[in-house]
Order: sequence, then C-alpha cells, then structure tokens
Amino acid sequence: MSRNRTTDPELTHRLSRRGMLGVAAGATVAALLGTAAPAQAAGGTEAAAPGKGRGRPVLPPGRLGIQLYSLRDKVSTLGFAPVFAELEKYGYDEVEFAGYTQGSAGPITLTRLKRLARDHGLNPIGSHVGYYSSDPNAYTFAQNLTKVLDDAQALGLKHIGTAAGPFRYGMTVDAMKRAAHEFNTYGAAARARGMKFYQHNHSEEFSFATDDPRVRLYDVLLRETDPDLVFLEMDIFWAYVAQFRFSKRPDGTAAPFEPLDYVLRRPDRYPLFHVKDGESDPSNPYGYRMTDVGDGDIDYQKFISAVNGLKGSRRAHHWQAEHDNPAESFTFARRSSEHLHSLREKC
Repeated sequence: MSRNRTTDPELTHRLSRRGMLGVAAGATVAALLGTAAPAQAAGGTEAAAPGKGRGRPVLPPGRLGIQLYSLRDKVSTLGFAPVFAELEKYGYDEVEFAGYTQGSAGPITLTRLKRLARDHGLNPIGSHVGYYSSDPNAYTFAQNLTKVLDDAQALGLKHIGTAAGPFRYGMTVDAMKRAAHEFNTYGAAARARGMKFYQHNHSEEFSFATDDPRVRLYDVLLRETDPDLVFLEMDIFWAYVAQFRFSKRPDGTAAPFEPLDYVLRRPDRYPLFHVKDGESDPSNPYGYRMTDVGDGDIDYQKFISAVNGLKGSRRAHHWQAEHDNPAESFTFARRSSEHLHSLREKC
C-alpha cells in the first residue's frame, strides 16, 4: 500500500515552478504531485531490495546530481551554502539549477554561487530557464537569449535548457516544427558558447498532434530538431506517465511505446535525465503518484543499467534526482542518494 496521498494541483505546480526563486521556468504541463510520508530516521538502513548488494554500482561515479527545484524551500530560506553542504554530505556530485537567487537568505552573485558549488564538490551541470513569455523583459530564451547564455557561461554550465513544453504555437504538427526551429536557434547560440541546449519533457510531449492523431508530437520534435544542436533531458517519471496516458490514439487504436527505447535508439541526444519515482496507480488519470526515489515502481536498476550498458555511455550521462513536492526536501535528497548508490548491476 502506498504511503502517499494524491493531489492534483495543476495550477499550483505551474505557478510555483514558473516563479521558482525569481526566475521564470516557462509554461509546464499538468503536474500530479504526491506527498511522501516521513522517511526513516537519519542513519537508518533500507531493507534489501532487488538490484542491491554486491557487484558494480549501477550509478557511474561522479554522475549523481539533483534538481534544486526539489530543494527550493531550503534554498529560499537557508541559502545555497547550507543546502550545498547537505548535498555534499549526502554524496551528490552535481547540481542542476532552477534559478540563481535565494529569497530571504539574501542576494548572491554568480561568481559566489559558482565558488560555493565548487567548494562543496558539486559540479553545476545545467539549469532550467523559461522558453518564452509575453513580457519582453522576461528571463527566457525567446526574450533574453544573450543574458540567459551569459549567466550560464558565468556559472561554467555545460548544459542550459528549459522545462517548458514546446507548445508556444499549439499542438499541431506545424506548431512543433515552429518550436523546433526556435530550439535549433537556441542550440546554435549555446553551442557557440561551448554549451548544449536541452529540453525537459513532461507527459504532454508524447501526446498526439491535434491535426493528425497518427503523429506523436515528441517524434516531430525529435525529427525537426538538429541532433547536433538540440538535446533532451528525459524526465523518466513523466515519460512513464505519458506511456500510461498516450499508448492509445484518440480513436482508441493502440500506439504503445517504451520510454527507454527512445534513449537506446539515440543515447547521444540524452545527456541528462531526471530520476523521479512514482507508485503505480491505474485508478488516477496519470497512472502514478509521485514518490521519493526508491519508494515507487519505476525500475531504475534496469533503466540506468540499460543506458550505461551501451558502448561509450557509462560516463556520457548525468542523473538528476527530483521530486516536485517532497514532504521534507532534505530527507528526500538523502534517501534518494542512498537508494541510487545502493543499486548494483545484476550478475
């Protein structure tokens, strides 16, 4: 039985993510948030589970990160320094930003922020920024591309991306092509600075074009973006939500897909992943309830092993733990790291 309760605060999620620490994150698709029950006390041990024990770790060394949106409450009240100190203790190697300010903890410069991460052994690997806005002064790719890239470069980021859906022009085939063209433009600008532009999915990207229900929108996005300029950060939880929601076309005909297959076909396009877990619940419209990593039903031992098992892939990908609304964010961060580090390859 799940230890979580289900809520469906779509609007709350959209607004809170958009306003994360003062930086617009752009329009997101519907969110289904679960609230985890209190985790085990610090220093406790997890019960044995499949994939744990002896053998080579599933998680490559130096590749575990965390999306700081999961810790937004701590960043906004305590500041980055105490948060980074905790993440260092929990064994994290990388951080992905969702804004560069820290609320009541006071202002911070990008130079100081970069130094803080370095001092705690954390590599700033990427950042989420808004895609577009009606405000010409908004901190988004469409409105302020140069400023966005300037800041990313100042932080030494290797990746700079958006968690906004590619729905600026609608959900038709042509709308996806127009968004893809803009993404190519951002990708070219990022590449000129030595960075990779990426887009983070939710579930709606895997839905079908409103003008041609035979066509999956994600396939159009992949086809129309230049693979040398535009990369993807697969949010594994939302991809499996999409599998639940969109394995049939609007007319009811079967259209099954496996999220892992997208990665295995083009692993070079997926440098980043969001490791977000969910407990299967076919009774709700999303098929899952979000949980702390390790408390759900998504087989991360299988998923990460399959990706890293490809030739040249073990050190090519970065795995960012995330929970949109953890019950206690430090507890989430600690337990997620413990679980992922405990996973071992099957003999």
